[in-house]
This record gives sequence, structure tokens and C-alpha cells, in this order.
Amino acid sequence: MSKRPNFLFIITDQHRADHLGCYGNPIVQTPNIDGIAAKGTRWDKFYVANPICMPNRASIMTGRMSSLHGARHNGIPLSHDHTTFVELLRDAGYSTGLIGKSHLQSFTGLPATNQYAPDPALHTPSEGLRDAYKRNRHTADYDLEVVPKWNTPLAERMDNHFYGFDHVEIAADHADAASGDYLLWAREKNPDFDNLVGPENALPDNRINAPQAWRTAVPEELYSTSWIAERAGAFLQEQAKGEAPFFLQMSFPDPHHPFTPPGKYWDMYEPDNIPLPPSFGKSETPPIKAMREALEKGTDPRDNQNPFYVTEDEARAIIALTYGSITMIDDAIGRVLAQLEASGLAENTVVIFTTDHGDYMGDHGLMLKLLLHYQGIIRVPFIWHDPCAPAQGKVDSGLASSIDISATILARAGIQAFNGIQGRDLFASDPPEAIIVEEDSQRAMTGFERPQRIRTVVTQTHRMSLRQAEDWDELYDLKADPQELRNLYDDPAAQDVQKDVTERMLRRMIDLQDRAPLPAYRA
Repeated sequence: MSKRPNFLFIITDQHRADHLGCYGNPIVQTPNIDGIAAKGTRWDKFYVANPICMPNRASIMTGRMSSLHGARHNGIPLSHDHTTFVELLRDAGYSTGLIGKSHLQSFTGLPATNQYAPDPALHTPSEGLRDAYKRNRHTADYDLEVVPKWNTPLAERMDNHFYGFDHVEIAADHADAASGDYLLWAREKNPDFDNLVGPENALPDNRINAPQAWRTAVPEELYSTSWIAERAGAFLQEQAKGEAPFFLQMSFPDPHHPFTPPGKYWDMYEPDNIPLPPSFGKSETPPIKAMREALEKGTDPRDNQNPFYVTEDEARAIIALTYGSITMIDDAIGRVLAQLEASGLAENTVVIFTTDHGDYMGDHGLMLKLLLHYQGIIRVPFIWHDPCAPAQGKVDSGLASSIDISATILARAGIQAFNGIQGRDLFASDPPEAIIVEEDSQRAMTGFERPQRIRTVVTQTHRMSLRQAEDWDELYDLKADPQELRNLYDDPAAQDVQKDVTERMLRRMIDLQDRAPLPAYRA
């Protein structure tokens, strides 16, 4: 039997596909990630199962859609009742590690909006009977990532393993505001660390004036990106001493807002040299019009997680800062890859790169994410380099999804997938005719009167998004209109196309119906 492969699974946060050199970006410098692609395969039409952090990370872990694993939006942790592919690796004898962002559980600890208000005219069920699930993920073992309670390392508080990971060192939150195990380390390195973070402690800079952007006083060596690379290197050093194969997830909280690349990465890219996206200022979709009007009136706070409209100067500045964060991550990846090579592990380590979702980054005049499924949000990079089967820069144009990652890793490890996994082995199966993207929001946002429930289908030629309780939907011809500016949904000339795409959507949703649990007996 051949030696089982190791895996280095690299994941960034809120990082769109075209913000890499190997995906055609001529400005951002990503030589190390590009180098992985040059030796392997990259997927050109790789889509998220859900364009939000917690749901899509849970889909990566389980190989299942968020409508099945139940982590529909941020604030709902992944249930321990759901099997993860990392647990199967662990079960097969792999040493498993997670360095960096997890976000399989909630960060804030803030109470959720009460969506089950007692009705005084009716008998209200007891607390344990108010939900369709009796084990509803509200117990202490789902509070391990709550930042206000993070006074000791998560490894000291977890029971046996963390979703299959035996070794965990976690960075919660993002950018200058990163916390968790990373923050405990940073405070140990510099007892005055808390006086380096946040806009109130920022270094002076007159060049950048954009929402959620400040020149952090945190030095490069104490920034979360550097910590993740250092700790990943230490994990690899330990693995080189043993015989067991390993799976390491190296997960960066950037390039996510707030926009605070440290040191030289802050002004590595000049905003004046950043071109605006072709769709900037051209969209008349109802919520985008509302966000643009909110900017003009000054009524949109633009300081939270919700998408917002930006000026041209703000768009260029934020993209430049994001490129700085990406290049810092690429430099960190380069150091880890060099250590992998020096340790002798590279010849048997599959290196994988992806991200959890994208960012508008100025598309249609917007920043951040949520609710509008443009390509910059739902299309992400996926790169695979197997030293035992080098592909030399192959590009796969088949449709693929983040639910496919787990099945592909398990197949390469020689492990049978669990019943109910929805993803496919990308190397041993034909691509589907359509990809489904799900999103359920928690709250109303600018331009929307109510929380949204959206289902999107992507084919080789079109993207269609349907909304619950709204009077408008979307259909775009991705070949003729790659910027998604002309909505064909109500166009009489596109009704045959709409019918065809709708049928493909329904058939794919049937494919994605649950096949778990296994029956105990024959009927």
C-alpha cells in the first residue's frame, strides 16, 4: 500500500477569485499562491454553497448544504451531531490540526433576536419544545469560540477534539480586531498589546479615508497573519518527527474588513493606480439604489457587517488595502511552503487553497457581502496541487462547489465518505449541470424591509436568484453580460431561458435532498 498523503489546506476569508494573479489580476502580488496553481489545477467556476462565513465553513466541513447541516447563517453553530470529514481523517489515523480562523461557532456572545415570541392567546410550549430540534446548540460546548469568554486557550476547554481537530490554535474575528488564542499569544509577547489595536490607537495617515480602514499600530510580526504562519510551521516541525500522516488547516482571518494591513503592507499599493470595477455605479437593482441614496443622505452607518455603497475614492482605497492584506498572506504562505520543503514533507503533501466567500470590492458600487449574489461574492478560488500527480497549471472549467472539498480530500486519502455527503470527488466524477447557493439572513438591511431568504442557481451560462417575499428576482446571461448588469428575469424574450434554468435548478435541488440517515431495517 502506498504511503498515505498529507494535506495542507489553506483558506482565506472574504477573498474573491479574481484577487489573485493566477486568476487574472494584473496588480495584486501573489507569487506563492500562483506557484501552487502553476504546479496543480485551479477551478475557474468554483462556487460557495453559502456566501456567509459560518454556513459555508460548515458546508466545507460536512460536504453538505446549509439547509441540511442547519447552520443557515452566522450565529448558528455547526452541530456536533453532524459528521465532518476531519473526523473521518482522524478516525483513519491522521494527525489533525487547525491553525487560525475556525468560525464553526459564534464569536460575539450577544443574544439573538427573539424569533419565537410567546403568543399570549395560546399556550406557550416549555423551553425545550419551542424548536423543531430538541438539541438546539445552545449549550456550553457551543460557546467555545465566544470571544468575551476566551480567557484560556480553546485547547484547554475542548472535550477530546474540536470537530475532528486534535490540535487547535484559533484566531477569532478579523484584521486588527483578531482575538482568540492569537490574542492571548499577542498579549504575552507584548503586555501593552491592547493599546496597539483599534482606530483609537491607529498610526497617523492622511492618504486613506475610507470606512472601516485605519493604519494599525500592530507591527507585522505580531499581526495574526504572521502568528498563523509561525504556528503552522511549528505544527509541521512536529509532524516531521512522526510517522502518521497529517491534515493541517491553515486558516487566515484576512483579507476581511476592517481594512488594516500592518507595516509595509498598508501602503504597498497606491489607490490612484487601482482601476474601478467595470460595473461601478451602473446598477439599478432596488437595494443598490437604496444604498446609494443612503450614502448621499449620510444615513447609512457603514461601520458594521452590512453591505454599503462607496465613493470612487473609497473603492480604490479599500481595494488597495485589501491587496496589501492578500500579499501579506501570500508572503506568509511562502514561508510555510518553504518550511514544508525543508522538512522533507512537501513530496507527499497535497496543498489546497480556497476561501470561504468573496466580497463586492466595488462591484456595482458596493463593499462587503450579503444578499446580492454577484460573481464577486459567490465565485471563489480553488487550487489543488498533488506532488504525486502534478498538473502543471491545468484549468478545470467544470462547475464545482465548496461541498466538493471534503469528498475530494477523503478520496485522495483513501477513505470512504460517510452516507449523506453531498459533495463529489472532483477528480473522479462529472460536474453537475447546475450549482445551488443558499443564503438566509438574520435581519433587514439597507434596501430591504425584511430578512432575506435567497436561492441561487448557476449554470455554465446563467445565474438566477429567487427571493422569498420580494417582487423582483434576477436572471443574468454570464456569457453576454459578465458584469451582471442586465436583469433578464422579466424580459419576455428570455422566458425560454428562464424556464430552462428553473428546471435545472429544481433538478439540482432534488439531487441535494438528504440521503441520511441510513435505514435500520428493510421496509
